[in-house]
Amino acid sequence: MKKVEAIIREEKFEAVKKALEDRGFIGLTVTEVKGRGQQKGLLLQWRAGEYRVEFLPKLKIEVVVSDKDCQTVMDTICAAARTGDIGDGMIFVMPVEQMCRVRTGETGEAALNHNKKQSVTQGV
Repeated sequence: MKKVEAIIREEKFEAVKKALEDRGFIGLTVTEVKGRGQQKGLLLQWRAGEYRVEFLPKLKIEVVVSDKDCQTVMDTICAAARTGDIGDGMIFVMPVEQMCRVRTGETGEAALNHNKKQSVTQGV
């Protein structure tokens, strides 16, 4: 299992959420964060002079997926979050050793499978 953490622009969240849902990934955690990278914040001009905003507001999306779904989730987030400008964000992937669904006590892949939409088929 892998944990995918994506730092994205706030205004791209709805597009990323919809793209993930369309691919069947509905379980995620979102946190408001502040950060900076190559952009080094913003330099604003005021009447009294310049003012630098060092850390810009971003959103961090966390999704835990099976190893086989990791690249799909990364590609989906990247495509939906991209503007082509500096400050689009970053994606990090970390191994997840274990997980447990508190409500049911399920662990590992069994707990993980509830985070992805299940296809519903009707029997005859």
